[in-house]
Amino acid sequence: MYIVCSDLEGVFTPEVWIKLAVNTGIKELRKTTRDIPDYDVLMRKRLIILKENGVRLKDITDVAATMSPLEGAIEFLEWLKPRTQIIIVSDTYAEFAEPLMKQLGWPTLLCNTLTTGSDGIITDYNLRQQDGKPKVVKALKGLNYKVIGIGDSYNDITMLKQADKGLLYKPPENVINEYPEFPVSTNYDELKSHLSKILNGKDSD
Repeated sequence: MYIVCSDLEGVFTPEVWIKLAVNTGIKELRKTTRDIPDYDVLMRKRLIILKENGVRLKDITDVAATMSPLEGAIEFLEWLKPRTQIIIVSDTYAEFAEPLMKQLGWPTLLCNTLTTGSDGIITDYNLRQQDGKPKVVKALKGLNYKVIGIGDSYNDITMLKQADKGLLYKPPENVINEYPEFPVSTNYDELKSHLSKILNGKDSD
């Protein structure tokens, strides 16, 4: 029996940090794991930028509350529901993921949390566990599930490699070139096609 483990931002929702960069005019916040593969380096840079610019957690949650899932994401998840289960495994944060998860119909989300000071400024980030994405897949395989991993960026690669089948969804060219072993989907119809072949036992890779 297959179960799907998928990233959130870039697959089903826009990047909250990019939207925050647009709203605040802070260009440095546009960088994601597509640009900086080392997640700790990326987050440390973000925390410094937020502090220097006086951006509070509430400013981020306010931005997240105005966002909508990617076009077609809700319909895709409705298509997937009767076919198999999905777990969203993300590097996002529980504090500002809620508005988007509500719109997506509350799929299971495994993610991280933030620490804030009395002034509302984020002081640290707290990983649910180190290398959480591939560990989720490994745990599910230990329960005798076969796992399909879906992601779009560098921080998803270890999850895709750990999975029985790994799929890239709208990744940047550099990720495609570095990891040609993973099939690429550029829209939800293509992703449905890849998933259907796997779930119906017609994928021979």
